[in-house]
Amino acid sequence: MAATAERVDYFRMLIDGEWTDGVGTKVRPIVNPATEEIIAEVPDGTPDDARRAIDAASRTFREWSRLTAYERARYLKRAADLIRERTEEIAHLMTLEVGKPIKESRVEVRMAADYFEWYAEEAKRNYGDIAPQFIPQKRHWVIRQPVGVVATITPWNFPANLLARKVAPALAAGCTVVSKPDHRTPLTAMAIFKCLHDAELPAGVANLVTGDPAEIAAVFFADQRIRKISFTGSTRVGRLLMQQAAEQIKRLSLELGGHAPVLIFPDVDVDKAAQWTVRAKFRNNGQTCISPNRVYVHEQIWDAFVERVVHYTRQLRLGNGLDESTDVGPLIDANGLAKVERHVQDAIAKGAKVLCGGKRPEGDAFRKGFWFEPTVLVNVAPEMLVSCEETFGPVLPLIPFRDRDEVIERANDSPFGLAAYLLTNDLRTVIEVSERLETGMVGVWDFAPATPQCPFGGVKQSGFGSEGGWEGLKEYLVTKHISIVLEP
Repeated sequence: MAATAERVDYFRMLIDGEWTDGVGTKVRPIVNPATEEIIAEVPDGTPDDARRAIDAASRTFREWSRLTAYERARYLKRAADLIRERTEEIAHLMTLEVGKPIKESRVEVRMAADYFEWYAEEAKRNYGDIAPQFIPQKRHWVIRQPVGVVATITPWNFPANLLARKVAPALAAGCTVVSKPDHRTPLTAMAIFKCLHDAELPAGVANLVTGDPAEIAAVFFADQRIRKISFTGSTRVGRLLMQQAAEQIKRLSLELGGHAPVLIFPDVDVDKAAQWTVRAKFRNNGQTCISPNRVYVHEQIWDAFVERVVHYTRQLRLGNGLDESTDVGPLIDANGLAKVERHVQDAIAKGAKVLCGGKRPEGDAFRKGFWFEPTVLVNVAPEMLVSCEETFGPVLPLIPFRDRDEVIERANDSPFGLAAYLLTNDLRTVIEVSERLETGMVGVWDFAPATPQCPFGGVKQSGFGSEGGWEGLKEYLVTKHISIVLEP
């Protein structure tokens, strides 16, 4: 596979059905985090480009929203088919710009297609209600209609999946869309929008813009025609967006940071639990909002579990994601690498012990790029950064516990509440613990709870709103009560 991306016609913005470089003259280089090579250049969009995209989406909304759900579904299914047909092309771009292993990129592209297909069908079940009346001469209907023009702002770590689970339900609901992908990883989003374009969606229904994140977001929040904004990113930025949304009481969905605990009880198969935990932690090099960040292990199995975790972590192959044998790629950029190093050094200074990793790898293959070895820590204390912040990197802190109430309290002792994981074979433990965990999702022997047919979202400072499931479609609908007097 090529280590750079060939220039194609869709490495541009899509506005009103046309691929365009926009009104500006600046370009932004896209860097491969494995090599630090420039793999492509894309136009650096301007606020005027964003306004043009909103113009197009606003103008087309009436036409698109009046199509039946069955008509919109045909477009989305064609797009899903095209995404699947182009899996290798899109996955290759994703690995180049994100750095993740190509096998992970393929899985993500296929799931993006699944979101478009599932919402194509789910929108057909946007049922209304007829409410019983107190007054015989009245009738009460309740219908759900598309909210309007939607803006989506997506991050770099899952550039296909997180885009699809916003854009697919919005389009299926009858909304038109203006999307802003992360400036570091726009190529995957452009390839997905190429599939929408080739599925012959009407011009202006699905628009994609690039540019400075703050400048483009400011346009979204200032324009009254944008009725809903869906954002995935950090809690820090989420707070700023809430402040901006308050000016116009603009609807928001926020999928923000996480700090997922894993609770491992003594009845498990220790080897299997260790293998699954390692696989989950180092997926996308730990750069996942639902990545296991705090692993609480019952003291009865502590020694055996720690030994197996170190064993499986040392087996991971660090390397360029284009190599089929690679298990762990680079971090996204120098800032991401610096944060991981800061967290590890803070832990060591406060008494943690590094059992493996803990540093940048050596060798010619790692002279360029943003590399850090998969790391396992013990002697982890609550005051360490790895205990209270989202590291977003390949660091696995292991923490022993003695009893159920203690570990639930420690797991919930976080401002975040996105996901938690539970490894046990006891049904009573599953029910009691999962119901007490303060998170939007609990995975029981499942470190990949995201799926098109179920809601994904958090509580506390991990945000609000859902993506996936019927709940994800409702995020793009407004409820209207129609009250009728039969004999005026």
